[in-house]
Amino acid sequence: MAYGDFIIQRDLNFTINRGDIFVIMGGSGCGKSTLLMHLIGLHRPLVGDVFYGKESLWQADYKTRKSLLRRTGVLFQSGALLSSMTLAENVALPLTEHTRLSAQHIRRLVSYKLALVGLAGFEDYYPAELSGGMQKRAGLARAMALDPEILFFDEPSAGLDPVSAKLLDDLIRSLRDHLGATIVIVTHELASIFAIGTYSVFLDMETKTMIASGPPKQLLAESNDPKVLRFLTRGASENSSISAIKNQRA
Repeated sequence: MAYGDFIIQRDLNFTINRGDIFVIMGGSGCGKSTLLMHLIGLHRPLVGDVFYGKESLWQADYKTRKSLLRRTGVLFQSGALLSSMTLAENVALPLTEHTRLSAQHIRRLVSYKLALVGLAGFEDYYPAELSGGMQKRAGLARAMALDPEILFFDEPSAGLDPVSAKLLDDLIRSLRDHLGATIVIVTHELASIFAIGTYSVFLDMETKTMIASGPPKQLLAESNDPKVLRFLTRGASENSSISAIKNQRA
């Protein structure tokens, strides 16, 4: 991944399995969100490819790529709701753009999606009338509008208080368990990483590549890489401190 001659990350090689809650983690500026943009078709890699099953995203023709991306939903960091539209109108937007469903059918689906994220009865509210956590949940309802197989989240807990962040984590896990969705999350929030992550990759800004992969709790317990341990222990440097945290997480 590069901008011009500037390399962001290189030699990335990983598999996201069906049903994963897959975490892309690393320090600020390492390229987490940039990687997400490559996975969802917004940035083309300088070298390499992204595969959905056996289908190449970047070698596919426009029609095939569009079909592949229809299998995904994205929750951007800000929620990216359109402020001039109600929640119902925001959630309905993908349905009106990409389906031929009747207006009545779309209204029923919108109410169902909002109910799934705990926002039943908020159809006529505008984004500015909601808390940050509610806006994130509304953004999630819109990401789910087309029943995607894969949901991508860019820093979903950013700006949320701990209680709201925990509720969002619980909702993400529930979506995976009850809807069978595969989840890909960009985050540096340790509470979320350990609570819901089933697998992860760690991107390093200095070497510009991934230096660890595996279940987050396993990386904490078994990794000997000081960069990974500093990240997963919030900078604890003494061996005794790291051991204490490892024992706590185990």
